[in-house]
Amino acid sequence: MSTPQESGAGKHRASQQGTAQAGNGSGSGNGGVPLVKLINAGKRYGAVIALHDINLEVGGGEVTCVLGDNGAGKSTLIKIIAGLHQPSSGVYEVEGTPVHFNSPREALERGIATVYQDLAVVALMPVWRNFFLGNEVGKGAKMDIPAMKKMCKDELLAMGIDLRDVDQPIGTLSGGERQCVAISRAVHFGAKVLILDEPTAALGVKQSGVVLKYIIQARERGLGVIFITHNPHHAYPVGDRFLLLNRGASIGNYEKSQVTREELTGLMAGGAELEQLSHELEGAGGAAAEAAHEMEAEVSELGITHSPGTEPEAR
Repeated sequence: MSTPQESGAGKHRASQQGTAQAGNGSGSGNGGVPLVKLINAGKRYGAVIALHDINLEVGGGEVTCVLGDNGAGKSTLIKIIAGLHQPSSGVYEVEGTPVHFNSPREALERGIATVYQDLAVVALMPVWRNFFLGNEVGKGAKMDIPAMKKMCKDELLAMGIDLRDVDQPIGTLSGGERQCVAISRAVHFGAKVLILDEPTAALGVKQSGVVLKYIIQARERGLGVIFITHNPHHAYPVGDRFLLLNRGASIGNYEKSQVTREELTGLMAGGAELEQLSHELEGAGGAAAEAAHEMEAEVSELGITHSPGTEPEAR
């Protein structure tokens, strides 16, 4: 196993400590109370165990990455934190206080906003209209359209997004830009914690980089970010903590100083599953056997020596 990358250690603090968000959550790294914390959280649907004994925390100015393949339990975890479902066991704390949310609206009132993959935008509506959808600013009996356009433009600029025209339909923006508008909207309406559900899943390399840049922008503004992804190459550059899930259970919970990107990739890949697939391909012969040999070389290169349910040795 390779040595830890000490250059990646340490917590990233908000650069704007005077902002409201930073004032509300100073991060757990400086002795502050985490904005969101799950302690031994579990979720059952009848006899089905969707999550079991999950521990997670995120402070202000931190990014906690939740990694896992399809069926790992990421969606269930999002629903618990977002207030859609209550945990069947364990404790859910917001700023040190145990909570029991009955709806996403209650979570939003406590500053926990979720940006889902579908973004909840109307493609044919202008950017500014989507920005204030459901939260329109009134002036008498009418909407204050000039004020909403200005606020939308200013908030996007504060996040580093310079759109030519907020009157353009949001459907004309790239996938990365739409993600960033959704993030800015959540920040504008008082989010302290952003839950990002696979924001780079359907994007190309360049647009994924744009979204990762805005995740860093949100962190620097003092927000806590929970970044849900299955891609360790996207998670590692921006993450401060990493929670790995497999079939509803945690297979690792690390700070950045405790794990390298290669180790993270190895844990995500799952040594036992790759080994079994390699043997099946080798038995098929021909081109499949050649693919098996290449896979064995990659497994060896990643240093995958433990199966799901185990963790690297303590450092």
